Amino acid sequence: MSGPLIVQGDMTLLLEVGHPDFETARDEINAFSEIVKSPEYMHTYRMTPLSLWNAASAGISADGALGALEAHAKHAVPENVKTRVRQIIERYGSVEIDKDDEGLFLTAKDEFTMALINADEKASSYFLSPPEGLKVRIDGHYRGHLKQALMDLQLPAQDHAGFGEAAPLTIGLRESCASSGSPFSLRGYQQEAVDLFYASGKAHGGHGVIVLPCGAGKTIVGMGAMEKVSAETLVLTTSITAVRQWIAELLDKTSLTEDLIGEYSGEIKQIRPVTISTYQILSHRNAQGDNAHFSLFDERNWGLIIYDEVHMLPAPVFRMTAELQSKRRLGLTATLVREDDRQSDVFALIGPKRCEVPWKSLEEKGFIAKAKCSEIRIPLPVDMKMAYATSDKKDKFRIASENPDKMHVIKLLLEKHKDGNILIIGQYISQLKAIAAELEAPIITGSLANKKRELLYSSFKRGDTPVLVVSKVANFAIDLPDANVAIEVSGTFGSRQEEAQRLGRILRPKEGDNEAHFYALVTKDSREEDFAGNRQLFLIEQGYPYEILEVADISV
Repeated sequence: MSGPLIVQGDMTLLLEVGHPDFETARDEINAFSEIVKSPEYMHTYRMTPLSLWNAASAGISADGALGALEAHAKHAVPENVKTRVRQIIERYGSVEIDKDDEGLFLTAKDEFTMALINADEKASSYFLSPPEGLKVRIDGHYRGHLKQALMDLQLPAQDHAGFGEAAPLTIGLRESCASSGSPFSLRGYQQEAVDLFYASGKAHGGHGVIVLPCGAGKTIVGMGAMEKVSAETLVLTTSITAVRQWIAELLDKTSLTEDLIGEYSGEIKQIRPVTISTYQILSHRNAQGDNAHFSLFDERNWGLIIYDEVHMLPAPVFRMTAELQSKRRLGLTATLVREDDRQSDVFALIGPKRCEVPWKSLEEKGFIAKAKCSEIRIPLPVDMKMAYATSDKKDKFRIASENPDKMHVIKLLLEKHKDGNILIIGQYISQLKAIAAELEAPIITGSLANKKRELLYSSFKRGDTPVLVVSKVANFAIDLPDANVAIEVSGTFGSRQEEAQRLGRILRPKEGDNEAHFYALVTKDSREEDFAGNRQLFLIEQGYPYEILEVADISV
């Protein structure tokens, strides 16, 4: 055995970066494990129940996962790991939820599993009667709550109960875009994702998550699912800008007309057969503390609910989703990582991962840009070191993030990419305003009116505005197809999901060399450098090349 992988008894995997088979091994173990840390020479992954259940839902068997480990292992795979992987994967499907003429019922694979569920106070509270053998009647109104309780018992349920009758709506996909006349059709991997989600309309399909790299066309997968379901649809996304981009895409690429599509936001309250809304408006509480807009879920007989950027789903919408299990549910995301660690709720309430398309395969086919990721480490000015040393941890991070010497590096990068379309992205508004003023560049923050934001985004897309400074409002679901350089000047501590979304702003395919550049400016030997290491994890687990540079390494 001479592979790059060391499989440890605690379910962690050590992957040797310099080994010739590193990339192949990485791509295979990514399907059933999660990256934990990524120092220069050895990356650490961990197999968890959730990572293995998501793999099982995507069709990876215990033999398939263990075969990948054994194929790339440097030493023998520990026997306890083999046993544990089999036990965890076999738990997926040990509990099933089904429906007959009398209603919903749960079936366990054996007496032990049923006894375990029946003994749990929370899970058994959703039973309508005592179990009869391996079967028990359950309260259909609490189907999602039961699935959450089962996840707490590490018993992920396969839900075959199907969906209620929905208001029909014929939705066709155009053969050419309405705006440009250019040919339009789903790419092969997009069609495969739709088919895996829909599962020919069978009860075991119609709920789940599609994971695609940023720029790979998640919105188009959503439209493909809408065509398959052909029912009234509610789409939830992250901002008014994203709402309007969804509307524009639907009008451009489907048979839907303006009178069939509604915007439900802080500015407009339209409820139509296809309605696009935001997580923010649904999470808004009135003076009495109630979620005043939750009634949207009941305003029409929705046949499909699409959760765009599902990793951003807020807690109040999770709670409502637990009661929407009779609706088809599709989650779209570039990463299943959630900063609140509620990935198990996504699994239980939206559904398991149905499809994940590796970044590398899409890059090789030219469907997304080739991304080069660099971290540039910048010393803290001498006159700021004492203030940094005597500050608390939170202030240390901010001082490092707002290092004024980053301005010099920004100018070097602008010169290096003087013909590029460049986004400068950051966390702190005062820092961004100073950068925008110095560069005489426009800036978009949360306080800017939506109409003005849209004008600036349009100007950037046309190439009239080559440099745009943006706050975190541009992290999510913003379509800027011509951006080919992103300069991150500050971030949200160690947020991997934020790194994913910021990189996504530049990954749409480009004319010419089809290359994109992502730079993270980080203060050397600081709290910011520590957190930057965690943000790198998303980039590395996706296989993006990532280099560490000093200021002197930047060649103009």
